[in-house]
Amino acid sequence: MINNIEELGKHIKLTDDEKAWKEDGENTLPLLISDHIAKMLSNPAIRVQFVPSRKENEDTVGTLDPQCEKENSHSSRLVHRYHNRAAFLVTDRCFAYCRHCFRRRFTGKLTGEAGEEEIRDAAGYIKEHREIKEVLLTGGDIFTLPDSHIDRMLSIFKAECPSVIFRLCTRAVATAPQRFDSALFSVIKKNQTGAPYYLMTQFNHPAELTEESLKAVGGFLELGIPAFNQTVLLKGVNDDEGTLIELSEKLLMNRIKPYYLFQGDLVKGTRHLRVSIERGLEIEKNIRRELSGLGMPQYTADLPEGGGKVILTHDYLIGKDSSSYIFQTPEGEIRHYPL
Repeated sequence: MINNIEELGKHIKLTDDEKAWKEDGENTLPLLISDHIAKMLSNPAIRVQFVPSRKENEDTVGTLDPQCEKENSHSSRLVHRYHNRAAFLVTDRCFAYCRHCFRRRFTGKLTGEAGEEEIRDAAGYIKEHREIKEVLLTGGDIFTLPDSHIDRMLSIFKAECPSVIFRLCTRAVATAPQRFDSALFSVIKKNQTGAPYYLMTQFNHPAELTEESLKAVGGFLELGIPAFNQTVLLKGVNDDEGTLIELSEKLLMNRIKPYYLFQGDLVKGTRHLRVSIERGLEIEKNIRRELSGLGMPQYTADLPEGGGKVILTHDYLIGKDSSSYIFQTPEGEIRHYPL
């Protein structure tokens, strides 16, 4: 595990931008790279996601809370921003800190794991607010916690909220797949009562789909837990059609549904990684020609000031005449649909 720039310099030759990174800037989050990721840093698409740059310190665009989670929080741990969904911040810790992290206000701040009182408080709130149908267990990464803590947390939530769907949000299958052993899966299986779990992964590049990572996801699939992937569109990582098509095809072949392709949030410290929406729309249009509906992720932006998620896509309905709607096909041809 690498947790400082000096140690990182022993593994790779640092650029001037990387050497000049300062951890004490308000826009930054700690440097932490798991052993699994460290083995892949020779790949530029992996390196840019985990190796910090002074560009983080210099960025003044955006905010540290682009989704306005603080003002939509029931507590420091429970965010209720959408009517029928809530997010519980299980811990601030990850196995590796992604430089594009949108939750920099919380992640890596030494807040620690949620205590039992915080878990019970959140469970009580969810139970009282029956409009909440889904809860994201996120943070941080739930699977950085010990098995015993995960067991206790899941048992409390399942006892109090048996009809609520829980999303297990994790980057750990990509950053620390060795974490997913038989003991952990026994804990999850033990708490598979009531409404189902859904596994939400984040694979941003085909190189992340290692044999170990796919085996980790497979453990959830064997328990009957569906897997959905949320990719972040990142400059120098996956901002080209070929990479995203390969990623979607590999995900599908391993029973992981490509779910979202996220436009980078307007969080300070990440501007150098964001792709323009114009380019994102071009990519979305082009990969739609190659991918089936099953393989096509939704290109989505989380709007500033807590505006929520919106789907970004090319408008195929281009007009209307006296007798029909006028459409343009993904291949650029014109079709008429009767009124």
